[in-house]
Amino acid sequence: MTMQDQRTSIRGRSEVVTMQDERTSTPHTAVHGLGWPAVSPAPPRGIGPESPRAVPPSGVGWPVSRETHGSPTGTDPEPAAAKAESPVSRETRPDEPVGSRDEAGGNLAGTPRGRVHLGEGTQGATSRTSGGGDSRETAPTDAAERQQLVDSLPSPGADTPLAQAIAQEARKRIALTGRRFPKPAQTRVLTVANQKGGVGKTTTTVNIAAALAQSGLKVLVVDLDPQGNASTALGIDHQADVPSIYDVLIEGTPLADVVAECATVPGLFCAPATIDLAGAEIELVSLVARETRLGRAITEHAKASDFDYVLIDCPPSLGLLTVNAFVAASEVFIPIQCEYYALEGLSQLLRNIELIRNHLNPALHVSTILLTMYDGRTRLSSQVAEEVRTHFPEQVLRTTVPRSVRVSEAPSFGETVMTYDPASSGALAYLEAAGEIATRGADGRQG
Repeated sequence: MTMQDQRTSIRGRSEVVTMQDERTSTPHTAVHGLGWPAVSPAPPRGIGPESPRAVPPSGVGWPVSRETHGSPTGTDPEPAAAKAESPVSRETRPDEPVGSRDEAGGNLAGTPRGRVHLGEGTQGATSRTSGGGDSRETAPTDAAERQQLVDSLPSPGADTPLAQAIAQEARKRIALTGRRFPKPAQTRVLTVANQKGGVGKTTTTVNIAAALAQSGLKVLVVDLDPQGNASTALGIDHQADVPSIYDVLIEGTPLADVVAECATVPGLFCAPATIDLAGAEIELVSLVARETRLGRAITEHAKASDFDYVLIDCPPSLGLLTVNAFVAASEVFIPIQCEYYALEGLSQLLRNIELIRNHLNPALHVSTILLTMYDGRTRLSSQVAEEVRTHFPEQVLRTTVPRSVRVSEAPSFGETVMTYDPASSGALAYLEAAGEIATRGADGRQG
């Protein structure tokens, strides 16, 4: 194609080449010396308002600010009225994320850390109460109001998968946040176990416990791992001189003397673990009734304190600490990472559970399996999930927990992801999983 170039010098600072297509008469603008169309984030210096400005392509929502797209002289060439009408140039509040919004002002694309916005208005979406300088938001309590709010959300087209994912998370957030879970008929004691490390046992324990407590249940977490990661995530002190689960197992200290309440989640309690627990495996060998010491302590404390759920976080091994956890519980909760090694470790774990059931605890059974670190972009995760669901159709939860940076960041702040970033995908997944567990317990379906 033949092009006719016409060069125009602008005050000696830069040159712009205008190329005229002889057949179509379509102008193409390019920065001189570069052979690509000038759709540039910022115009060359020295070009005034009368010169052609770089225009973003149709459908690309570039942010518009004076630092990048304003005039060099500091004056805004756009009329004030036009700027007020433009959704791109709209200035957002510091605590408001950029994203699509509904007509009532509810945020659909995301929420600031630590806040859950379900939209405000007469639909019963969110009611705010302030006390002690802390503003708290509660979700609609009536099922009809929740459904009405869900129905009011826009339905994105099939050709916009990102918008579909955002709308799905918004609906899930409305349905789950603030909902009170049903209480079980009696205290449920679940041992969270998997001898393979790194599958999300501690993360699952603390986040499921926090989700249950936020939904109106009273929950106790027993940290049976010498590393004490569950105690860290719940903000509980677990230095060497702190009364801990070690004293309960070895010294016979009542569990009530070591339990501490989580500061960020009312109704959530924790029996911390210290480094002394690392030697408990050896010390338990010579003690009488070494396999049942934890079970007796939990039974006595649960009756006196009226707990709805007791979750025991086990170490990644099958020693006496894990055996104590199996004897103390009636249900086994197994988090499984969506990788092949996790499947291999599952078969070994099931054999050990069968041994405990035959000799020490006939009521023990696998009631819940949760798929963690799920990555829907990989075929491996889908294959592992399908394999587990095929062999354990009744035990596997519908919910899968995706990989989430927020889940990994939360313990460094001494929090669970349920309080650190309740609007994140990981928090919503754990909240949904906790709802399934609570519903199964109330219906008597415990695997």
